[in-house]
Amino acid sequence: MTKPLLLHAHATGPNPIKIAIALEALKVPYDVQQWEFGDDPKKGVKGEAYLKINENGRLPSLQDPNTGVVAWESGACMNYIRRVYDREGQLGPAGKKEQDIVDLEKWEYFVLTNLAPMLGQVNWFRNYHEVKNQDALDRYSAQVYRCFGVLEGQLKKSNGESILPEKITAVDYHAEPWVRQYTFAGLSLDSYPLLQRWLAGMAKLEEVKRGYVKVKGQGPE
Repeated sequence: MTKPLLLHAHATGPNPIKIAIALEALKVPYDVQQWEFGDDPKKGVKGEAYLKINENGRLPSLQDPNTGVVAWESGACMNYIRRVYDREGQLGPAGKKEQDIVDLEKWEYFVLTNLAPMLGQVNWFRNYHEVKNQDALDRYSAQVYRCFGVLEGQLKKSNGESILPEKITAVDYHAEPWVRQYTFAGLSLDSYPLLQRWLAGMAKLEEVKRGYVKVKGQGPE
């Protein structure tokens, strides 16, 4: 019998949600431990207790008592889940050719290295930075809109159903919590109708609903 995995999370962060969604999709049992931002030695992500789990002091982290593996960085967590628990390839590409595998990886890395960091910077300069920096906000907002445009073009292949045209994959799970941050970031999807359609469709998926509730205590909408 599979013991529950332990997902370390914070309710406001997008990255733990994507891991919860993947675990829900695969019906892998897991518990969530919430952490605070800051350096409280017992509760904070920069505190002594959490740094023993994740030396980088960021979320998520994933502990698997069934294998003894500890993963952190959302990409590493997702890939671990896929290797160990996705035996049927549910979260992987529709095909098994090298191009199919590369297509998933390139869009996964696009989200991890382009969309997510740029949206994170917009969130910071819009909502948290103590000194207004309009130049930085404009620069990062432009980069997010560039990423939205790239996704809009890709979504034409599926009419807004999924980022890879054949089916929902781990790429969609990676992207969903970040794109959904657009309102918090003060951005608009008005120019991206397929991205809007995709986001609305993702919110209807049961694994997405359950993942949000498990981490945030409420659904995606």
